[in-house]
Amino acid sequence: MFGVVPKTLWSRHQACDELNRIEAGFNCFVVDDGRERVLIETGGGVRHDERALERMRIPRGISAAEALAEAGFEPESITLVINTHLHWDHCGGNTVDSGAPAFPNARYVTQRGELERAREQHPRDAVSYRAINYEPLLADGRMHLLDGDVEIAPGIQVQVTPGHNRDMMVVMVQSGGSTWCQMADLAPYAAHVTPTWVAAFDLFPLESIRSKSELFARAAGEGWWCSFGHDPAVSFGRIRCDAGKFSLGL
Repeated sequence: MFGVVPKTLWSRHQACDELNRIEAGFNCFVVDDGRERVLIETGGGVRHDERALERMRIPRGISAAEALAEAGFEPESITLVINTHLHWDHCGGNTVDSGAPAFPNARYVTQRGELERAREQHPRDAVSYRAINYEPLLADGRMHLLDGDVEIAPGIQVQVTPGHNRDMMVVMVQSGGSTWCQMADLAPYAAHVTPTWVAAFDLFPLESIRSKSELFARAAGEGWWCSFGHDPAVSFGRIRCDAGKFSLGL
């Protein structure tokens, strides 16, 4: 998760077990403005074989729809689902059973370029894409494809930020004069607020550094709240810039 960053540095932020596994969240967010109830990400889903369950120590049988229902958000109440990208750990809860939508009254959105990448099944990242999470939604017209940066609902914008892959998006929500940005895998953990801390999963590490530097500068300058794709402990924080170095204030 921290690429070439030495363990002596990253372990100060994330403890690990004897196999160097660190705790990770499948962080999903609900935005409700009284007109739309928007779900950002749907987590890792429940389709995992025994080997994967053991390797990643994923809890059994926890779906995004069930977790949301327990928190008071019935799946039928979701009107829009945003997949920042189509890796299984961000859209694994899109569908249930043989491909039925987990959120039956929602339209789903992702970038057109991301779908094209998913269908390439390149050896480098084919394991990250599982067609059951998106192809059934495309077949019945529930998933809509975006072309670049766009406002997809009042006050909710998506911006393509290449690095983790070519077409991943961050989500920016504006309300009451404030901005919140869900960084997704551009900064999966709060510790990635240092732009050069780049995950080994990133296909374009130099682009990651550039995208993070530009977005973090805006976040610091405009006082955004930010959140991260996989941090299990930090829900929200504000990025600061002091003498050219970024840090996080909670």
